[in-house]
Formats: sequence, C-alpha cells, structure tokens
Amino acid sequence: MNILAIETATDVLSLALALGEGEGARVHETTLAAGQRQAELILGEIDALLARAGVSVRDLGAVAYGAGPGSFTGLRIACGVAQGIAAARGIPVLGVSTLAAIAEGCGATRVVACLDARMGEVYHAAFEKRDGALHEVIPSELQRPESVPLPPGEGWTGCGGGFATHREALAARLGARLVAVHSEVMPSAAAILRLAAPRFAAGEGGDAATAVPVYLRDRVALKTAER
Repeated sequence: MNILAIETATDVLSLALALGEGEGARVHETTLAAGQRQAELILGEIDALLARAGVSVRDLGAVAYGAGPGSFTGLRIACGVAQGIAAARGIPVLGVSTLAAIAEGCGATRVVACLDARMGEVYHAAFEKRDGALHEVIPSELQRPESVPLPPGEGWTGCGGGFATHREALAARLGARLVAVHSEVMPSAAAILRLAAPRFAAGEGGDAATAVPVYLRDRVALKTAER
C-alpha cells in the first residue's frame, strides 16, 4: 500500500509518501515553511512529491493527515485535501493526532507533547512508547500551562512549540518530572506516516466522509472584555 501523509497543523507544510509496506518501504518527504500560503502551495507540492517518487495520485492506496489539535485553518486544509484525494480515488483516509506525531517525532520513551493554542492556553497530551508502540497516557486536552495534568512518575521529555512559548509556566508546573525539553520538535508528515501505517494495516481507515478535524476549542480569539 502506498500512503500519502499530510501535516499542516502549524505554519510548516509537511508531506510524506511511503511506497510499499513494512521496513522495505521507500519514504519520500517534503518540508516547507509555508506560513499563510499552505492552501496556495499544498496541491503543487503534493504533485511535485509524487513526481519525484515516480508515481501519480492513481498509485495511492491510502491518505493520512494531521487531524489536530493545531491551527484551525491548517487542520481544515489537511483534512480537506485528504478528503478530496480519498473521495476521488475511493481509498481509505485516517486522521492522526498532531500531539501523537510530536511524541513520535521526538523519539523519547516518555513524552509530554505541547503546542501553543494562543489565548494563554496550550494543547497538551502525554505518551509512552511500549514495545515499539505509542500509548496515550494523558489524552489531548486544552489547558492553561500552569494547570496541565501531571504525568505519572519521572523521566519525561517535553516536546513541541508550547514549551517555547510557555517555557517558564510549564517548567514550574512539570518540575522534576521533565528530564529534557525539545521545543523545536513539531508534528511532521513522516511521523504521521509511521503512526498511520500499522493502523491502516489493521483496517482502521475510513471513507472520505470520516475525515474531520479535531479542534479541542470552539473559538480562535478572546473577546474585547476578556483581553
């Protein structure tokens, strides 16, 4: 199965393509600091990635995408493009948590993943890798940095841009539970690909209509009185 993965939850446009399955799969990637131009650039970048790999959209067997949380606009772009390709080709689609993608990309065994959610809040979750598989310890939540749930025990690595924006508050809250912080680790299509492949193999993919973003919030800005 050839799988295309799409991640646009931040201002980075990230694409990955796996040709074949298992350890023998060939993976091609594209990463672009697209800013506000993701909608403008994404289809052309997908075409270019497929061309470099020597395949076309007709050769795809599945599409995975970063479902969120993250930028509302970015999530809609990834979801919409994945939905369009899946519908046109009649292939399965699967959403993957952007926080899980951060944990997978970090590579540590115990990861607290955190993205800045603006409005003084963060998107937060904790994951632990056991027997090569990523397990959710604390589910994805929207929290103020000084109130994030505490993961059990110690030996946790903080990853994601939330640790850059809210460094002091998160450090004070998580304290000695953290052994390292890598705020530069962001969700990537390559990480989404690695998480999605076994799930597709297990039959988890759905049709195009099942592709929906996971926002965790219903508004994007504070009211004047709140500011």
